[in-house]
Amino acid sequence: MSDPVIEAHDLGIQFNKGRRKQRKLREMFIFRGKNRRTPAATTDFWALRHLDFSIQHGEAVGLIGSNGTGKSTLLRLIAGVLTPDEGSVVCRGKVAPLLELSAGFSGDLTGRENVQIVAAMHGLSSQQIRSKFDEIVDYAEIGDFIDTPVRHYSSGMKVRLGFAVITQLEHPVLLVDEALAVGDRKFREKCYATIEGMLAQGRTLVLVSHSDADLRRFCKRGIYLRGGQLITDGPVEDALDTYHDFAKV
Repeated sequence: MSDPVIEAHDLGIQFNKGRRKQRKLREMFIFRGKNRRTPAATTDFWALRHLDFSIQHGEAVGLIGSNGTGKSTLLRLIAGVLTPDEGSVVCRGKVAPLLELSAGFSGDLTGRENVQIVAAMHGLSSQQIRSKFDEIVDYAEIGDFIDTPVRHYSSGMKVRLGFAVITQLEHPVLLVDEALAVGDRKFREKCYATIEGMLAQGRTLVLVSHSDADLRRFCKRGIYLRGGQLITDGPVEDALDTYHDFAKV
């Protein structure tokens, strides 16, 4: 059997309430403008600790848990935009991150300019961007607004454009963080069909969602996190049952 696409050993990351953890340059660009204020009080805590798991090529795995249990942090560790404080996580393949879909957009630049910058940031060459540009615009359904500064876009338009860019990546690993919960119903169904097409190509998916229906639709396996710890790793129904059982307590 080949090496796992994603592999974590004794993985942990510590944060400080009140002082932001120093981030990689890539994350500062992707998530710029987030959490600028620094509270006065400081308290160390482990957002994730002692995580051990592996994900094979072509698997679709759902990360399950309440808000604040470390799901999004784990995706950022896998993507390489955060560095663990202990243990390790390896991702053997380029990542298509459907995390904050409009992150990295500059409000002062047009949609066209933002597409070029964000696509280049994710590794597309100038020639690839030119060849895929019309398809990106058509997918996003924003028409003539492509040459309008993004600050004039609605939140839905930003999301559609961000999703359209990411879906043009041919990277083998998809990291999706609640991206399917946004937009109108018609666009969500379009997103669903796109994700299903990517999975049919044999890509690997790690999905964070609070929707049981979405988790069941895309994932056969579930990892349930609670308090930064891995509680259940198995069939998605088992992970969901454990999650709901804890929620009743």
